[in-house]
Amino acid sequence: MDGIRETFAGMPWWVKWVAVPLLALFVFGGLLTALIGLIFKVLLFVGLVGGLIFVVRKFSGGGAKSSSSDW
Repeated sequence: MDGIRETFAGMPWWVKWVAVPLLALFVFGGLLTALIGLIFKVLLFVGLVGGLIFVVRKFSGGGAKSSSSDW
């Protein structure tokens, strides 16, 4: 761990505060974008399924009257 600190201590400020964060965004940016996209798709799916259930129950007479044997 001290070797990394010594290496960065000898670097100019712009390497530590500009170049390294830009490299991290370049390398891990695709992974972060994919994760955010997956979360968005999951939330969209949950919302659409919830909306479908709401519409079906609304137009099928309330849903409370139907028995569990309908499945």
